[in-house]
Parts: sequence; C-alpha cells; structure tokens
Amino acid sequence: MAITDIDHVQIAMPRGEEEAARQFYGAILGLAEIAKPAILAQRGGVWFLAGARQLHLGVEDDFRPARKAHPAFRVDNLDELRARCVAAGLAPIDDDALPGYQRFYLSDPFGNRLEFLALDI
Repeated sequence: MAITDIDHVQIAMPRGEEEAARQFYGAILGLAEIAKPAILAQRGGVWFLAGARQLHLGVEDDFRPARKAHPAFRVDNLDELRARCVAAGLAPIDDDALPGYQRFYLSDPFGNRLEFLALDI
C-alpha cells in the first residue's frame, strides 16, 4: 500500500458566499469551476480545477479562516498573476524565505491564506 498522489484540497468558506468564491478563484485566479455531484451540491460550496488537482471550498457554518494552514499553488507566470491580483485591488505579500522560489501570499475573500510560487529562474 502506498499513497500515490493528492486528489484534492478542501478549505472552508462561509455559507452563501459562492459568488464571491467564483469571482476570486475563477475570474481573478483563473481556475476553472467544476460541477459538484448533485448529492453534494445541496451542501453549498464550489469546486475548482487547479492543474491536475481539485480545490474544494466547503461551507462551514461556524466559519473561521485558515490564517496559517494553506494550499500552495504552482504558477507558470507569477508576475502575471501578481499583476492580476493588484489590478483587482488585492495586496500580495512577497516572501523570499524559500531558496530557489519566487512566491507570495494572498488572502481569499474569506481570510483564508493562500500561497503562490514559481521556480526562481
């Protein structure tokens, strides 16, 4: 037995904020939304495709943002993503502490921490 990959990562979001999630993750970050199975769609939330993996945003009634735990997304053009975020009024926080990478952090509309990184070429 061996774990061979990660299928998806789930982070929490407040109930009723699916459109804010679509605007941020879809329109700004450029992730494609994928349909939730009908039996799960009634719970709320929204799912996205991130490369070969999925990002699930699930509704949590007693929502508290994840300010330390976070998903990290590999990006093929970090400067372009940073520019898109700034143009949308967001404030990326650069971090050069990881040798060999360019990266920044950003909070989603709900306060969840997200990391974006690219190899430093």
